[in-house]
Amino acid sequence: MRSGAPVLELKLAAAAWEPGFPVHVPLSLRLEPGDCVFIEVTDGIEPGRFADLCSGLVRLRSGEVQFLNRDWQGLPGVYADALRGRIGRFFGSGGWLPFLDVESNILLQALHHTRRSREDLRSEALALAHEFGLPGLPLDRPSDLSPADLDRAALIRTFLGEPLLVLIEDRGDTPLSRSSAVLNRIAVACDRGAAIAWLVRQHSASLQVPLPASQHFRLSHEGLALARTAA
Repeated sequence: MRSGAPVLELKLAAAAWEPGFPVHVPLSLRLEPGDCVFIEVTDGIEPGRFADLCSGLVRLRSGEVQFLNRDWQGLPGVYADALRGRIGRFFGSGGWLPFLDVESNILLQALHHTRRSREDLRSEALALAHEFGLPGLPLDRPSDLSPADLDRAALIRTFLGEPLLVLIEDRGDTPLSRSSAVLNRIAVACDRGAAIAWLVRQHSASLQVPLPASQHFRLSHEGLALARTAA
């Protein structure tokens, strides 16, 4: 963990009613550059809605959610959208646009939020593809890829552009947490000052796999509690 301004901070953030997120008590969490935390999500709560909360996509009744010292609620929409370009996210629901090929899906966010050329971004994405076990960037539609290759493509999209916050929604049915390539990429991201939040459902096999996490939290209807601190 490094001292300094946090990457993400939930300051007694209490969400308004949200489908799939029946947590109405205030939540507090502080992720500094280099932090990696493991958040076990109990039954009845959708991990993706907590990721939405961190990304400024959930309306609050009280409190604040700050990303890079900026309160999501106080930002004009265009600035908030631009700031989300610094977040890498592995969606538990897939998050693919079905009418675009996978390569275009991968590059879309970075092309929209940065001034980097398509060639430059594609070169970085291709290096990540090799790192995660793909021979290249898939030109297929998402529906035409195998689930395993689609997850590899999702990892490319997640880490492309060196995001400062990475949100991983581990469904528990993929070998994400057992992949040395993923763990190595997380270590690289933390070394350059990113923060990682790994979200996994309660009772998932991923809970049994050691992760390079500094802290382990449990998110339930009663709030966010520290489960244990990594040795």
